[in-house]
Amino acid sequence: MAANAANTEMEQSLKGLQKAAILLIALGPERSAGIFKHLKEDEIEELTLEIANTRSVTPQIKEQIIDEFYEVCLAQQYIAEGGINYARDLLEKALGAEKAMDVIGKLTASLQVKPFEFIRKTDPSQLINFIQDEHPQTIALILSYLSASQAAMILSGLPAERQADVAKRIAVMDRTSPDVIKEVEKVLESKMASLVNQDYTIIGGVDAVVEVLNTVDRSTERHIMETLEIEEPELADEIRKKMFVFEDVLLLDNRAIQRVLRDVDNNDLAIAMKNANEQVQNAIFDNLSKRLAVMIKEDMEFMGPVRMKDVEEAQQKIVNIIRKLEDSGEIVISRGGGDEIVV
Repeated sequence: MAANAANTEMEQSLKGLQKAAILLIALGPERSAGIFKHLKEDEIEELTLEIANTRSVTPQIKEQIIDEFYEVCLAQQYIAEGGINYARDLLEKALGAEKAMDVIGKLTASLQVKPFEFIRKTDPSQLINFIQDEHPQTIALILSYLSASQAAMILSGLPAERQADVAKRIAVMDRTSPDVIKEVEKVLESKMASLVNQDYTIIGGVDAVVEVLNTVDRSTERHIMETLEIEEPELADEIRKKMFVFEDVLLLDNRAIQRVLRDVDNNDLAIAMKNANEQVQNAIFDNLSKRLAVMIKEDMEFMGPVRMKDVEEAQQKIVNIIRKLEDSGEIVISRGGGDEIVV
């Protein structure tokens, strides 16, 4: 009895990083390696160091930490299915009221449950009908929390005159107060989870709207960009620079790459390839004649160091050619979802 109490006290005194290290030790090297694949480099370094510094851990503490991890995972699943109140009810039945509150508290404090979790399971076509009459700022807020593919479907389904306005609001959105999000959630309370994290949440931004625009159909994207170029030319320019990068040449099939290369200056191609990854280089060299490929490789080798600015300018020229050819219908950029070609 005294030993169990001592183990519980020791487990409670451990910090989050220590618990994570012990959990990975308990799971074994194979499962831990699978988890590491989903972590950032600095997180891996911290955990590896903590694991190395962890000496002996009793089986009882390992078991308690695994149980705690399981309970938090369970709570997160319940929250995703039906929100905080739903999760609390189920956990109270399974673990008791006190334990349920403890698990929910740990989850909301450490894992930062995202608002609008429940709405992510809603069919986008149904969601359009539900939110299309909301204020554009409200729609932008909701879309910022959805996946790019869901947000793209909803943005495409909005009336044309609202699409650019919503896209602009996503792009300029930075930090949103929990109080504002709570107000939106009250309006949509039957379908959304409650916000419990009191930290300001960074959402939206240019990268978010770029991800959405890269997923919508070309006509929707063109309409939004043309409108933004009139209303917010600087924002439109910033978005356009990020929308299709040189590495996205991998989205083109061989025939499209060959068509693009016919319009590309060989000197620009050699400079652009200086900073390209191996996969991109292979995709381009495979679509050149052997003689030209050898010539480009020699140019790259003999030109020596090149300023990054010059590389980026050369890559942008090629990207502009790609966009021009797509606009004219000569090539197709694979965007997923609706780009299948029927013969």
